[in-house]
Amino acid sequence: MTARGRFITLEGVDGAGKSTHTDWIADKLRSLGHRVVTTREPGGTPLGETLRGLVLTEPMTLETETLLMFAARCEHVAQVIEPALAAGEWVVCDRYTDATYAYQGGGRQLGVERVAVLEQWMQPSLQPDLTLLFDVPLEIARARLADAREPDRFEREGAAFFERTRAAYHARVQAQPQRVRVVDSSRSIDEIRVQLENELRSLAAMQPA
Repeated sequence: MTARGRFITLEGVDGAGKSTHTDWIADKLRSLGHRVVTTREPGGTPLGETLRGLVLTEPMTLETETLLMFAARCEHVAQVIEPALAAGEWVVCDRYTDATYAYQGGGRQLGVERVAVLEQWMQPSLQPDLTLLFDVPLEIARARLADAREPDRFEREGAAFFERTRAAYHARVQAQPQRVRVVDSSRSIDEIRVQLENELRSLAAMQPA
């Protein structure tokens, strides 16, 4: 039987810098001998990318936004993530359910209880093996976004929204410290990648559950 792959997610507020390291993480895992799939949320499938466009640009109620996030995720898990893991591939995903806890649950103040109900309904058995939470003070994140492309519906939110989102991410760390690792991404890229390599090697050395 093919050994099941590992599932790694990257999280953080907009401007935290996680996307800078996605390809590097995938390349490092390949250098360790693993087959790797990189993907993102919302998105990852044709339907998911369509829903992503709606969520990032169209005004909608909080409930609609949250349900669309999980609709995209349900398709993503079924069509991309689970098949890759079952085939022994490692999956590196830019955002996953922690983002919904942070952005909709915290930033938009839906609360963790409603997010948890949807999580248990749609994906009761799939949790990342490792989540890397890229964390920076709000002022650094906002400065990094200042010269970026036209901001989307989330990036246009005010400081209070992002402070709530960041606090919700840290609540996830407190709830699941064995899975979520905080990466201080205010440091240099070289310093960050030393930590990332250590985390990846530790995960690779662990026996599958």
